[in-house]
Amino acid sequence: MENDVAHLEVGEGAQARRIAVRQRAGRAPGIVWLGGFMSDMQGTKARALDAWAAEHGHGIVRFDYAGHGESSGAFADGTIGSWLEDALAVFMTACRGPQILVGSSMGGWMALLLARALKRRATPCDASIAGMVLIAPAVDFTEELMWKRFPPEVKRELETTGRFERPTDYDTGPHVITRRLIEEGRDHLLLGDLIETGCPVRILQGVQDPDVPWQHASALVARLAQDDVVLTLIKDGDHRLSRPEDISRILGAVAEMVDSVTAAASHDRNTPAAG
Repeated sequence: MENDVAHLEVGEGAQARRIAVRQRAGRAPGIVWLGGFMSDMQGTKARALDAWAAEHGHGIVRFDYAGHGESSGAFADGTIGSWLEDALAVFMTACRGPQILVGSSMGGWMALLLARALKRRATPCDASIAGMVLIAPAVDFTEELMWKRFPPEVKRELETTGRFERPTDYDTGPHVITRRLIEEGRDHLLLGDLIETGCPVRILQGVQDPDVPWQHASALVARLAQDDVVLTLIKDGDHRLSRPEDISRILGAVAEMVDSVTAAASHDRNTPAAG
């Protein structure tokens, strides 16, 4: 049965927006779905993950960034920073205990940014990140996969008009890319330094992905030098990874992560404290 939608108020004044959240109660570790650019929590992967959580009794939180899906706001007004603020508000409000972040495309970047933001917080949080499953993670995509690859005429259009409608092969229509999205995205770049998540990370990447090349995932792995990281390349996989066999791989990775986190928690409970 579909879990009901609730709304979380984020931001103030002109930046105020209502973020749509669907939450299913269940045991730990919980799961948090972080969607992609111009996607929503009713997509194939998100709904499959929700069904898996329901079947196995785990809690799950899904939400839509502002300007996406059931949330308020205009998509073109969004930035990496504002969508991160949405993700952080949902995590702080809706989650308790250990969580596994499952991030798709832009959601992979969001998962890593969320981990960094939580580490920088002065006040503790009731939830923690116990693991990540990243699907075609589009880390730093505004710079590495957009700006650096745009031809000169597109860069000129962005600089003079402030926006560019990028054609896509998906049924969402053209992606509206704004100059503000590109410029603000530079405040959140990760690939220029080591990335420390403090948790195990599993990455699934299609080799035939036209939007996020598999080499981009390899570059990310190199930056995750201090974490337990496994990269799985799917030779005939595209960007969406939404075929039945892809969904099975994703759910398998989540199940493995859940088992690992559960086993580690059990070991910690049964290990006597030193001293």
